[in-house]
Amino acid sequence: MTRKLLGEALGTLWLVLGGCGSAVLALGFPDIGIGLLGVALAFGFAWMVGVHVFEPVSGAHLNPAVTVGMAVAGRFPLRLVVPYILAQVVGAIAGAAIVYLIASGKVGFDVASGLDANGYAEHSPGAYSLASALVCETVLGFLFVLVVLRAREQAFPAAYAPLVTGLALVVVCLVGIPVTNASVNPARSLGPAVFVGGWALQQLWLFWLAPLLGAGLAGGASRYFGIPQTR
Repeated sequence: MTRKLLGEALGTLWLVLGGCGSAVLALGFPDIGIGLLGVALAFGFAWMVGVHVFEPVSGAHLNPAVTVGMAVAGRFPLRLVVPYILAQVVGAIAGAAIVYLIASGKVGFDVASGLDANGYAEHSPGAYSLASALVCETVLGFLFVLVVLRAREQAFPAAYAPLVTGLALVVVCLVGIPVTNASVNPARSLGPAVFVGGWALQQLWLFWLAPLLGAGLAGGASRYFGIPQTR
């Protein structure tokens, strides 16, 4: 169990460092900034690598929403839900701490600018409302977790699961970044919010509620279609 939890923590750290780090350090870098597409790809690539490396260790949930979806679908023990989520939260905070330590070494850095924290209304990249953010995160959370559940069925080729779910996360980010900075992962949202504080913590509730609601619906949909054998 210790190895499983450590795997979840390290995998989530890698995801936050790769995704949020790219947004904070490389998004708008003069002349060679990676832009929205680059950040979306960074999250997707980080997810692919994390799943490939840590799936044999812990199952590589790397996201409380995935853990909840797996549990609701009857494919993960309820007794392990809280320990897994706690491990993911620890990893996300550690990943955000690394991004903060690096970013704060730049002259003029201001953590209040966001650290790639998720937000709505005036803290949405596109100034989208709370209602828009709620719909976006719930629907994208549902679809992403459903893809993860389907990709981890025994009938689905194991070698393709990291690729398919990683590409799904790229699409999620392309849709969600303009609205909320794209979460669908409560741990990923909590990590930066811890260091930004203020508005980020005040709005954090939505980025737990919506993805977990979507994940619960995805788990229910999986049960409706039948509980398949999983790897």
